[in-house]
Amino acid sequence: MNGLAEYSSMASFDPAQKLAAFAVLTLLFATLGRLVRGVTTAGAIAGAAVCFALLWAAGVGAFAALLTVFLLTWIATRIGYGRKQHLGTAEAGTGRDALQVLANLGMAAGCAVLYATFRPVPRLLIAMAAALAEAAADTVSSEIGQALGGTPRLITTWRKVAPGTDGAITLAGTLAGAVAALVVALVCALVHIVAWKSLAVCAGAGVAGMIFDSLLGATLERRRILGNNAVNFASTVIAAVLAFLLS
Repeated sequence: MNGLAEYSSMASFDPAQKLAAFAVLTLLFATLGRLVRGVTTAGAIAGAAVCFALLWAAGVGAFAALLTVFLLTWIATRIGYGRKQHLGTAEAGTGRDALQVLANLGMAAGCAVLYATFRPVPRLLIAMAAALAEAAADTVSSEIGQALGGTPRLITTWRKVAPGTDGAITLAGTLAGAVAALVVALVCALVHIVAWKSLAVCAGAGVAGMIFDSLLGATLERRRILGNNAVNFASTVIAAVLAFLLS
């Protein structure tokens, strides 16, 4: 597969029909996110924009990949929520806002727009998939680490720090994040967004981006040079660029 199969599966539809179908899926995605309080209203609007960009570039398979990211992160956020509240690290009950959504998914949307503009360049779809894998890995690793990981350690010095410390990691969180990246990459391969031979690149780039996120957190974010949203966005950029170059 060269990454075009899922999009071409809708080739029999005229542009108006595709636009209507994508609009319905986008509305469903945004509504789901808001109903389960995964995002704020503004976050739902930002998520809708991302969803539509991915659909237009890669077809309905992109919806499956994006939904996988959302479900993985939503479930991870709610595991051990009481403990996270006690620690003061729990995600806001209203969900992620628009800036948080774009920080995590904006790079994937950007790759999708570039692919839709310069099609066919399959490497852009691989970069998009890697950015999605990193977004899932980063959130899942953080949430599972805080819920189940015990005492975290700073990635740069390996000293023990408090849960929620920027740049802190746990073994449980890191493994969970790697599994999340692999799951997203698998879904992208199953729906033919990327070829099976690119699965390892997507998952590996996602994990690399997750580790880079922790390094930025332990350095630039702890020094207040970058904020959390900037760190998250930079990490998805790293994952996408690595996947693009290695594919």
